[in-house]
Amino acid sequence: MQNNMKTTAILGISAYYHDSAACLVRDGQIIAAAQEERFTRKKHDHEFPINAINYCLENAGINGSELDCVAFYDKPFLKFERILETYLSYAPVGFLSFIKAMPLWIKQKVWIKDLISDKLDYDGTFVFPEHHESHAASAFFPSPFQNAAFLTIDGVGEWTTTSYGIGKSNSIRIIADIKFPHSIGLLYSAFTYYTGFKVNSGEYKVMGLAPYGEPKYKQLILDNLIDLKDDGSYQMNMDYFDYCAGLTMTNRKFNKLFGGPPRKPESKLTQRDMDLARSVQDVIEEVVLRMARHVGKETGQKKLCLAGGVALNCVANGRLLREGTFDDIWIQPAAGDAGGAIGAALFAWYQYMKNDRAVNGNRDTQSGSYLGPEFSDDEILDYLKAHQIPYKRLTTESIPKTIADLIADEKVIGWFEGRMEFGPRALGGRSIIGDARSPKMQENMNLKIKFRESFRPFAPSVLADRVSDYFEIDRPSPYMLLVAPVQKNRQKAMSVEQTQLFGLDKLKVPRSDIPAVTHVDYSARIQTVHQETNPLYYALINQFNQDHGCGVIINTSFNVRGEPIVCTPEDAFRCFMRTHMDYLIIGSYLLDKTEQAPLENDSDWQKEFELD
Repeated sequence: MQNNMKTTAILGISAYYHDSAACLVRDGQIIAAAQEERFTRKKHDHEFPINAINYCLENAGINGSELDCVAFYDKPFLKFERILETYLSYAPVGFLSFIKAMPLWIKQKVWIKDLISDKLDYDGTFVFPEHHESHAASAFFPSPFQNAAFLTIDGVGEWTTTSYGIGKSNSIRIIADIKFPHSIGLLYSAFTYYTGFKVNSGEYKVMGLAPYGEPKYKQLILDNLIDLKDDGSYQMNMDYFDYCAGLTMTNRKFNKLFGGPPRKPESKLTQRDMDLARSVQDVIEEVVLRMARHVGKETGQKKLCLAGGVALNCVANGRLLREGTFDDIWIQPAAGDAGGAIGAALFAWYQYMKNDRAVNGNRDTQSGSYLGPEFSDDEILDYLKAHQIPYKRLTTESIPKTIADLIADEKVIGWFEGRMEFGPRALGGRSIIGDARSPKMQENMNLKIKFRESFRPFAPSVLADRVSDYFEIDRPSPYMLLVAPVQKNRQKAMSVEQTQLFGLDKLKVPRSDIPAVTHVDYSARIQTVHQETNPLYYALINQFNQDHGCGVIINTSFNVRGEPIVCTPEDAFRCFMRTHMDYLIIGSYLLDKTEQAPLENDSDWQKEFELD
């Protein structure tokens, strides 16, 4: 008997700032979600996400005219108002920025409704939550909590930069907010710019660099740049910043305060850069902790949901969890603007359409964030044969054993299995993996595989049921958004001479019996792997544990510096060939680097790809 029950399909879209994305929600369930960058191969692509939209519609088996609702993640006219008012407030200083920004807004960005209608042949209902409502919805609605407080922190939406409120069952309500230009997201971005990294993509580098420094400038920041109150509210001293009117984040007064101009990108990192990174990281953590205490006190809630770009600061998240203000926290894996697509779609389903919401114990509804495209063995084989690529076919049952033994032999493996992850973290769908016990693996993978700075830490993927054997954490961390210390019995004490090392020299000292995933402060950014959401990846690590006595492996994203995480078999093969990876397992097919012919017409690739 055919089932003719009507279902409701909602498309969520985020676009035109950075990390454009699309999401398809059917009857409250997240069916598919992807970032536009994965298809266009332009990192942080902010253009209208037509490729991501087409993937979501194809996955759902519908076309644009069959959608019941389209939800866009912010209010374009309100954002336009903020930009226009800001430029007018700073006139004539902001004239160059105004001239640069206005044509695109007038031509395209404010007419998003018409654009969507034309692109998708859609004439139905539109919903436009505010930017931070989309963040809050993305944090609360997929969470495992029936009721919870939420806290959203980013650079800026329309006007709001920080908000908190309460989610109850099928609704969210913002209680209070902080408005532009006051923004700790933009404070962190200012230091990202000042330490020589790219704004909106290099913030995590500042976080990774921080443990090499001392908080020498923390008080200088608190005394001059930000007026921080006990409740976590704050005001920025705009005399030191140029992001309202200029084309840079900081200005001469900022430079004078910190003793010189910004570091030139790609130039040598100094101890001062490391101390600056540590100082702003400490300030951000202090702000987040004060905010969380205030939110807990004002709402009376014992659970907290987080979203917004600052929620990707997993060091601050780890501190927040350990402080115990809340019994549990849940963080949207795509906490930045990409996740706004999920938030907008779920906002439409629950808040606008007023549908009931039920939670399932302690399990969220994000499906491990494995929401992107997947490829069948037949599709992969067609690609391999078309390009005459040598391979060995494995059975599904033999993959864990084969790959576990290669990892134990200190081989670096490209792992391309199942659906692509949604969000900035590779979680065992599009990953590069290796042996966490190897002292040389971190530096080798950074320099020879990722082509990136040697100080950058790698994350451990650990069996969820063994996480407390390795790390000081007592709960899941499936999305790599919590930092916790390595267990004391696994740490290696430093000699007096080693404790006196400065800067990147600290890298040379193994910190634990899993040194490749242990940062210089004995911490790690943890991903717990769960059989329910990724059975093959779990089976691999479980096999490695059984055969080689370690329930942890290295997991880093399957990409090189300057490129998005791979999406297709072609992306994976080209990345594999352009690096010093030893093997690639893609579906059921194992590729050995020693058997491959060089890529044709690819000799200039390393000169051409963008270094971020």
